[in-house]
Amino acid sequence: QVQLGEAGGGLVQAGGSLRLSCAASTNSCRSSSMGWDRQSPGKQRELVASITKTGTTNHADSVKGRFTLSRDNAKNTVYLQMNSLKPEDTAVYNCHMNYLRTDYWGQGTQVTVSS
Repeated sequence: QVQLGEAGGGLVQAGGSLRLSCAASTNSCRSSSMGWDRQSPGKQRELVASITKTGTTNHADSVKGRFTLSRDNAKNTVYLQMNSLKPEDTAVYNCHMNYLRTDYWGQGTQVTVSS
């Protein structure tokens, strides 16, 4: 069973930055597709960014140009660099990974952006 440990959430002012990290408990990132979702009250869960096992990244239009997903295979970790944060970005962010046809989820980390 793979476990994902998340960190980096917090409270920031609009225009600030945060960097989220998601570390897998096993050496699985290089063989997995991974990504970040977010969920806020009254809204559907949204796929923010993702990366395939071959390294291709995708970002939602709502965050394109502000957020960047990256992966460090040596550390089995993916990162979400979030710049120019807006109050609309406030949500619980969840890391997820698909490995050997199985989905794994982190516990979630809260990001709150004040105006």
